[in-house]
Amino acid sequence: MEPQKKLLNSPDSCVDQALLGLVRSNPGLCLLRGHRVVVRSDVHGLRGKVGLLSGGGSGHEPAHGGFVGAGMLSAAVAGGVFASPPPAAILAAVLSLHRAGCSGVLLIVKNYTGDRLNFGLALEQALVLGVRAQMVIVADDCAFERATKAGPRGLCGTLFIHKLAGSLAEEGKSLDEIVSTVNEAQKEIGTLGVGLSPCSVPGCGPTFELPPGHMELGLGIHGEPGIKRSKITSADEVVTTMIDHMTNPDSQSHLPLKSGDLVIVCVNNLGALSCLELAVVTRAAILCLESRGVTVARVMSGSFMTSLEMGGVSLTLMKTNAERLRLFDAKTSAPAWPNLSTAPVSGREFSMDPPPLGLRPQDEASSEGPLSPVLGRVLDRVCSGLLQIQDELNRLDRASGDGDCGNTHAQAARAIQEWRCGHVTPGCPGRLLQIIASLLQEKMGGSSGAMYSLFLTAAAGHVTQEKSQPGDWARAVHAGTQAMRRYGGADPGDRTMLDALCPAADELMKLTTAPPVGHMGILQAAVEKSSLGAESTSDLTAKAGRASYISSERVNEPDPGAVAVAAILKAILQALEQ
Repeated sequence: MEPQKKLLNSPDSCVDQALLGLVRSNPGLCLLRGHRVVVRSDVHGLRGKVGLLSGGGSGHEPAHGGFVGAGMLSAAVAGGVFASPPPAAILAAVLSLHRAGCSGVLLIVKNYTGDRLNFGLALEQALVLGVRAQMVIVADDCAFERATKAGPRGLCGTLFIHKLAGSLAEEGKSLDEIVSTVNEAQKEIGTLGVGLSPCSVPGCGPTFELPPGHMELGLGIHGEPGIKRSKITSADEVVTTMIDHMTNPDSQSHLPLKSGDLVIVCVNNLGALSCLELAVVTRAAILCLESRGVTVARVMSGSFMTSLEMGGVSLTLMKTNAERLRLFDAKTSAPAWPNLSTAPVSGREFSMDPPPLGLRPQDEASSEGPLSPVLGRVLDRVCSGLLQIQDELNRLDRASGDGDCGNTHAQAARAIQEWRCGHVTPGCPGRLLQIIASLLQEKMGGSSGAMYSLFLTAAAGHVTQEKSQPGDWARAVHAGTQAMRRYGGADPGDRTMLDALCPAADELMKLTTAPPVGHMGILQAAVEKSSLGAESTSDLTAKAGRASYISSERVNEPDPGAVAVAAILKAILQALEQ
């Protein structure tokens, strides 16, 4: 099988370049020359404190280098992708911490044979050299129901041990105290993973095969086989299955969990899950635990111990108490540790009521006035005009959009007609514009609904009097047009509805100074310029809106939005001429 495509320079250099990327972007970290070891830049500030060292194969980023920092690891050693680091690098890291003045060094190791052997050899060599050091082996996997000689694997629960030990070391606790505390915590940590798709080591094919639509429960972070394959179900069902298995008392590797327990949860992306999916899984985990009477104290959700690009997630639960929670909440400068709130997750109010908005404009009582009849006739003429050109607008839109421009305008027209049947037309023009803006925002939808609502909302403030003058209407149209340009980002010449609207708006501004006898002529000229502007879009290249993504050679007819605007202005003129 062909190697999977990855955004790397070469499989041979990817680990070293990734480590350089980590330390170059985080001034609190540095590399040990000649070794794949990430060390705290302020390592000499550890004098008199216990140094913490962890590590393992690469491919699990941000673990483990991302968890080096004050309050967590002092150093992390990396192997090749999915390969245990060599003893020489581990020993170099131990000796660096010892030379920096650490009172002792604790090696935190995941329970894999290669890690146990290589970290164990380095530990024995360090002891011979006079270093005071101990090892803690993390085995938090809850997958297998029957005990094996190898024991449970070390998974994402290792990060909880990093955090607890890091807080204790920062407080100056002794090596023996730290070992005792984290070993007690280990007994109350459990992890289970589920995979939806495999990963691939750079330069190689997938680590395992999984039939389409299937998932594997209990797989390891290197693609090791799990305990069960089944069809992928909903996120809620998958999470329930995982927690059921993790807490099943018939399993020898289960985590005892009962109602009233307090837990910290880690929802860990194994690599390829989207943030959207991860948030859905996080919700499911919280609800599932709370439904069993378990109180969720904290939740970590993100990518912490990955498996390259494996599609899947692991859940880690740690039973906690006040002291353990205090250590978990202690500050750390480790770049990959999330900035969590110290407020409890369960038992808090997590939503709030929105402010009262009152009645929608179209639902509020309105009073008629002298202008009501003519405003009503204008609305009726505009609506009937838009319905008549529905098919033509759809045809034009198919060249550059999804072919629904006519349907969208017809939908708006019908919404206005329906409102007209049950309501009086207010005598205040500004009030009517607010009502139509609200209707279009709700019923028209899409970018067209937003644009028309913007125009009408901005225009409404200029015609608030029942006896609004023609100059007021001109300023209203100008204000609406400017709002569309400001928020829509388009200008005349961009092949949008503005190519029909702007020439009309400019012409209408003459109403502010012209005598009454010339008003109808100005309106007729504005409509004519609007029609010419719409026709001109046939020769323009779209620079805004959906049509801007289409090749200009394929768009050689008028913009449907501009045609609609021209039709609206023409209908207004016809209604007023009557």
